Amino acid sequence: MKTPIDFNGFIQVSLIVKDIEKAAREWCDLFDAPMPEIHIQKKGPGDGVIYRDKEADYEFKLASIAAKDRGFIIELHEAVRGGNTYQEFYDKHGVGVHHLGFEAGDKTEAIIGELKEKGYRMRSTGTYPGGSWAIVDSEDRLGVNLNIKPKR
Repeated sequence: MKTPIDFNGFIQVSLIVKDIEKAAREWCDLFDAPMPEIHIQKKGPGDGVIYRDKEADYEFKLASIAAKDRGFIIELHEAVRGGNTYQEFYDKHGVGVHHLGFEAGDKTEAIIGELKEKGYRMRSTGTYPGGSWAIVDSEDRLGVNLNIKPKR
């Protein structure tokens, strides 16, 4: 790629889980980390979230376990309702690694553009306060999806 993804931009591993409370307790026990808050994320018409080229309408649970000294997080996702990338992954694979996240800074649009030119589709895109995401549908080619973000 003309604009490669920088390994130093690695910021997250996202896991799909069946029971987020149980999974969070297990991960926190392994790392002697504090139990994270579990958030319910609801996305609907007008939120600017796109899933498979259509406006999204879904709900999922999210917990983030920070490895601050290492500069990355383990994100846990549990699908609750509606069509979304997390439910799609769970229906196809069950639990497992959904995506690896990379902060790309001002190279974000160039990287996404090049990935599209290479035939990758955007699985889900959207914004949140202070940031945005683009989940690249790459699991068949790379073994995992990618999350390309301009910043944390």
